[in-house]
Amino acid sequence: MDDEKIVSLYWERDEQAIAETASKYGKLCNHIANNILSNHEDCEECINDTYLALWNSIPSQHPNRFSVFLSRITRNLALKKYDYISAAKRNPSAVTSLEELGDCISGTDTVESEMEKKHIEHAISQFLQQQEEEKRNIFIRRYWYFDSIQTICRHTGFSQSKVKSMLYEMRCKLRKYLEKEGIEI
Repeated sequence: MDDEKIVSLYWERDEQAIAETASKYGKLCNHIANNILSNHEDCEECINDTYLALWNSIPSQHPNRFSVFLSRITRNLALKKYDYISAAKRNPSAVTSLEELGDCISGTDTVESEMEKKHIEHAISQFLQQQEEEKRNIFIRRYWYFDSIQTICRHTGFSQSKVKSMLYEMRCKLRKYLEKEGIEI
């Protein structure tokens, strides 16, 4: 079923929308949540929370790209769940990914206004659009989906050193780009 039909089911308040979403995007949601949480039960809970959040948000919103909308909800819920459970336990992959980006976007923790957040999001989006597709995809796999370096290597065929080098180069470029855009780091 195409995305427009799925969104229409949500608008009609038809519970089949959840089943169709799970059928089409369940693996994507699982991938995102599992890379952040690394726990099957927490992952399942996050995915169920995602479907509930979709159910509650779509009547008031009409997403342009359903898969992106769904991915963002899943990722945000997984990160919230991760914050909740991470007092004693840590997912080394997610922590490493966030620490790597820390030098570029550490200022986002102190951003208080929504306009500033949108400005940062827009600047990062603009930066990524200017990059080669291959580099952009590696960057997104690492910092959006929290894929491990090894997983990225399997998908791209690149060596670990090449992937690490590309990510380092992109982080340096992003930092310079954000500074040029007047975003404090």
